[in-house]
Amino acid sequence: MILRPNQRLKLDDTNDKLFYTDPRFVTHVDEGFIQQLTDLYRQRLKPNTRIFDMMSSWVSHLPAEMQFSYVEGHGLNAEELARNSRLNHYFVQNINDNPQLPLQDQNFDAVLNCVSVQYVQYPEAVFSEIYRILKPGGVAIISFSNRMFFQKAIQAWRDASEETRVELVKSYFASVPGFTTPEVIAHKSNIPNFLQWLGAPGGDPFYAVLAYRNQES
Repeated sequence: MILRPNQRLKLDDTNDKLFYTDPRFVTHVDEGFIQQLTDLYRQRLKPNTRIFDMMSSWVSHLPAEMQFSYVEGHGLNAEELARNSRLNHYFVQNINDNPQLPLQDQNFDAVLNCVSVQYVQYPEAVFSEIYRILKPGGVAIISFSNRMFFQKAIQAWRDASEETRVELVKSYFASVPGFTTPEVIAHKSNIPNFLQWLGAPGGDPFYAVLAYRNQES
């Protein structure tokens, strides 16, 4: 197993659904991060393909000019998901309680997870599901910064440095046979920490770890 039992623990161990009962119509990262993420999607996603936006919210940060054949959303707040105009359909499910997704095998060209991987308690199971639903050659893009709901992030994430978090996500991919070697895109913040906490533009570091399902798998 990648994580020891204590590394999966959260400071707030109540059911995650309770924490997300009320919608949050905010973006959890700054405009600089969002622009880098949208640019990455523009480079790696293909138009007229099927997208699964895992642990999504009221916005998916997909390029406005790109059209997709189908976008499935998932999250813990139905009101947020209903506001997301890019979603063709969505469902609510706590994947820490039940990681098995109600989606068909090899049905998506891309799986996206934006600033939410830090809350996943059983990444081995979740990344196995990501692999299962991806078409051969499909891409999974996991993006994150240094922000989080601290009480809901797992201990392994809370205790880690930014560099160690990258290695952690790489290990999640590596735990599932059939993914390509993970690729890392990292743009660290170059402004002082106190300005980052004040929300200065461009202050959020940007990290993305991505891998493809092997063509022959």
